[in-house]
Amino acid sequence: MDVRELPREEWPAQLLEIPQVPERLWIRGALPAAGTKLLTVVGSRAMTRYGQEACEKLITGLAGYPISIVSGLALGVDTCAHKAALAAGLHTLVVPGSGLGDDVLYPRSNRSFAKEILGKGGGMLSEYAPDQPSRVFYFPERNRIMVGLSDAVLLIEAGQKSETLITARLASEYNRELLCVPHRIGDPHAFGGHLFIRLGATLVTEPLHILEALKIPPRETSATTAPTDLEDAELEIWGMLDEPKTRDEILRGRQSSAGELLTALIALELRGLIKEEFGAWRRI
Repeated sequence: MDVRELPREEWPAQLLEIPQVPERLWIRGALPAAGTKLLTVVGSRAMTRYGQEACEKLITGLAGYPISIVSGLALGVDTCAHKAALAAGLHTLVVPGSGLGDDVLYPRSNRSFAKEILGKGGGMLSEYAPDQPSRVFYFPERNRIMVGLSDAVLLIEAGQKSETLITARLASEYNRELLCVPHRIGDPHAFGGHLFIRLGATLVTEPLHILEALKIPPRETSATTAPTDLEDAELEIWGMLDEPKTRDEILRGRQSSAGELLTALIALELRGLIKEEFGAWRRI
């Protein structure tokens, strides 16, 4: 087991700014490279389909930027964030509510996934000794580390009694920008995001909003040149969108099947290559 104590001089500088600095830190794998912005992603363990789609879309759109996704390895939003980061080729950092040993890492169901994260260049960080099992009170304790590490905190969804609300409040206390995903009115999972938006948090609906919060300039792209890695159906849609078109117009002009085009439409949107505005799709 490759767990080592992290010398204090190697700690991320922003972690030393928080009120309750950890006494010790252990690490497995690698911290993000120098100059990388850290985005902590939090949300409900009982993640909804909407929450999953929002999490995947936002993180996918950060591909290619110097960003590491920090989360806690819990089921739900945490796991989704780590998986989306790996799929986008981003570094991801796990801060669990336990030690980092294989036999105690929590949750047990994500232990094999944790090894996958390490195998793809990610890392795990904990203030608890490597063989220390999880305890209920460790989770709010570790949340201060997740927020302290971050340059910004992204709240995907949180109900009225969610522990995520505590983490979101820490973002304000630690002077980290809090970013919140809006939900449908009346959705119980919307409580946290809508509460903090009313209190002044940043509303986030696309990856560009996250880049703005992290002060990362977006890449200059040409909406006239098709990416070289598009599938046939994706390339077909790209060719149609020399000017904005509705979904019906896209389907009427198709050569591929309707199912292939609808799948391609979602794939292009998730990659941040097209977007829908006022009922019409256009290139970005």
